[in-house]
Amino acid sequence: MLAAQRIVLGVTGSIACYKAVDLASKLTQAGAVVDVIMTRSAQEFVRPIAFRSVTHQPVVTDLFDPESELAVEHVALAERADVVIVAPATANVIAKMANGLADDALTCTLLATRAPVVVAPAMDAHMYDNPATQENLKRLRERGVTIVGPAHGHLASGLTGMGRMAPVEEIMAVASMVQGRAKGDLAGRRIVVTAGGTQEPIDPVRFVGNRSSGKMGFAIAEAARDRGARVTLITAPTYLPDPAGVETVRVQSAREMQAAVQKAVADADALTMAAAVADYRPTKTASQKIKKTQDTLTVELVKNPDILAELRGDFVRVGFAAESQDVIANAQAKLRRKNLDMIVANDVSARDSGFTVDTNRVTILDRLGRTEELPLLLKSQVAHRILDRVVRLLEKRRKKPART
Repeated sequence: MLAAQRIVLGVTGSIACYKAVDLASKLTQAGAVVDVIMTRSAQEFVRPIAFRSVTHQPVVTDLFDPESELAVEHVALAERADVVIVAPATANVIAKMANGLADDALTCTLLATRAPVVVAPAMDAHMYDNPATQENLKRLRERGVTIVGPAHGHLASGLTGMGRMAPVEEIMAVASMVQGRAKGDLAGRRIVVTAGGTQEPIDPVRFVGNRSSGKMGFAIAEAARDRGARVTLITAPTYLPDPAGVETVRVQSAREMQAAVQKAVADADALTMAAAVADYRPTKTASQKIKKTQDTLTVELVKNPDILAELRGDFVRVGFAAESQDVIANAQAKLRRKNLDMIVANDVSARDSGFTVDTNRVTILDRLGRTEELPLLLKSQVAHRILDRVVRLLEKRRKKPART
């Protein structure tokens, strides 16, 4: 959602200014046109040339700079912005925003823009905790400003607490989210995604599981978020961090996932079941670790519930078939058996696709018998190909009005 977008990046006087250079660089690499506005305090930490070098755009530093084509006509930036990001945002600038003050190029632009605004606070922990700052942030949220962070950690003041600027990747993710909700083809839609491999405990230490990393499901959740959807990600254990801007529900077993999915799809427009759900679970779970006292150990297994097949409701259903043989035939059978709108099949025995890796080679089948084989792609690219089809299915149904 950031490619070819016009982004105004406001930089204020915090030691976190050096992170703003990285943010400007990554936004530019993502294909955005980045216009940077620096407050006078920000220029005490980082020189404007640093931002100009990474964005290849002039940097606005003074509202009345006669050499700047945008300085006096500050509304020009405000009108052409697709999204405005203030990072780092000091307590002082947050207070100005909350009270409608406009005494420099940045605050004038913020007051004049109609674009979505994302604010990433960065300050001393005591300043952040101060009731005045909290009241100002509350006002901004009530006006539709999106606040990202701050994070907890070591601060320049020597304290440890809340006040570190949110990671650059998180700010970019949130900016994509607000852009998607303004212009995306899934804006107003509710999408539920499952991810990861469920774990069925044998004892407190061991479990029956699989090799799923969760990467495909997480990629779908992030792609749906960037296209404007409100996303609930239900994930089995994984080492991946919770995606920014996504409601993440963590579960362990198949039955826990079933309960979470049944709750989440109550008002969903689509469900994408990318999780690798264990087909069986132990009939009994030992309360203590089983000791190696015998030469053999027998674990009796019982079939887990079929989450997709047992779901009821009017929403688009997308399944996954991770196979090691007869991939298409098995996927077609699963498509019919579970009454899916479409299914994504892949050969998990391939070394460059399937579990643990960042790429996937899939075939998409639908209930009308159509089949499309995709080349090897990044899982993020596969996610958008899947969502392209979800969008078309939703447009055909039009049974549920889009929610805002």
